[in-house]
Amino acid sequence: MNRLRSVLWLLVLFELGVVLILLPWLQVWESNYFLGQYPALRPILLHPSLRGVITGLGALDLALAIDLARTLLRMKATQAHNA
Repeated sequence: MNRLRSVLWLLVLFELGVVLILLPWLQVWESNYFLGQYPALRPILLHPSLRGVITGLGALDLALAIDLARTLLRMKATQAHNA
């Protein structure tokens, strides 16, 4: 059960990382709900620095996913060696 939870967490981290890296630079970012409802947010949400920060969070998520994948693979190799 613990291994299944770790694999699911790995998938969540990976998917979230990819979305956070790509989404700020796509067209959908410039035509989202919040920009239509709150026009005052437009300069903030479209600022390249904010986009960069969000992309950095995505990169951090991907790095965590890669580290978790290496840990899981290392645990699997250790269990196979001990069996």
